Amino acid sequence: MNEHLPESGRIDSHTVLYGVIGDPVRHSKSPIMMNRAFQETGINGVYAAFHITPDKLADFVAGVKAMGIRGVNVTIPHKLDIMKHMDHIDPGAEAIGAVNTIVNDNGTLIGYNTDGIGYVRSLKEEAEPSIEGKKIVVIGAGGASRGIVYALAGERPALITIANRTEDKALELARALRGKAEARAITSEHLKEACRQADIVINTTSVGMFPKTDESPVDASWLKEGAVASDLIYNPMKTKFLQDAESAGCRSHGGLGMFIYQGAYAFEYWTGRTAPAAAMRETVLAALQSG
Repeated sequence: MNEHLPESGRIDSHTVLYGVIGDPVRHSKSPIMMNRAFQETGINGVYAAFHITPDKLADFVAGVKAMGIRGVNVTIPHKLDIMKHMDHIDPGAEAIGAVNTIVNDNGTLIGYNTDGIGYVRSLKEEAEPSIEGKKIVVIGAGGASRGIVYALAGERPALITIANRTEDKALELARALRGKAEARAITSEHLKEACRQADIVINTTSVGMFPKTDESPVDASWLKEGAVASDLIYNPMKTKFLQDAESAGCRSHGGLGMFIYQGAYAFEYWTGRTAPAAAMRETVLAALQSG
């Protein structure tokens, strides 16, 4: 297979296809980020966004195999449902119970999860170098939350509290961490009390994401001074939750770093090459700043 771009940079008959699926998906910055990564490394690949509704998921997976699509990122709401369509699932993704990256190895689909490792790398680099002994509150118990709590559990925190509107999903996630970390589940009505004790409060929900940027998952007055307020959302780069937290004397950590690194790890699974993370960040930043 010709891995290198033709000198013109145009798509040719050797170009390998990659993509992201979600519902919705048109807001995604993954295509500009990943196409920049291919350009930087000289890999003859092209990456597109596919709007796939839940009823079309099986058809899409058949298309991946039929068309030889090499790699796929999976976003909301498909991270859990995609698992039953995989031929193999990486043990880490299996334990997490969510897949956000698919590698097509000659017709065999392998599911991975790069959310958690991407998030923890970003948190440690940008906000909190050591997570050991910290009390952490995670808001939300969906697909993104699963990868994050699993990765956080490996950092030896004192306690992970998972808060969700319905306690069942939070309980299920807390039980999955048994033996890995001290974890508990609460409903939203106990969130205020949990936040007062927390060193790190993480929003894994879509509350505050563009275009509903005037919303916040918690009141910043609930946070203790000096705590880290962390948001997976990267558009806007500084959500209302983070702005309010900074005003209340907390440190803030946005979702851009996680977005870059989960993409970088996916790129490395697909290509076996080191991802050009700095160039990927530069491209996404420019796109976000230009609106």
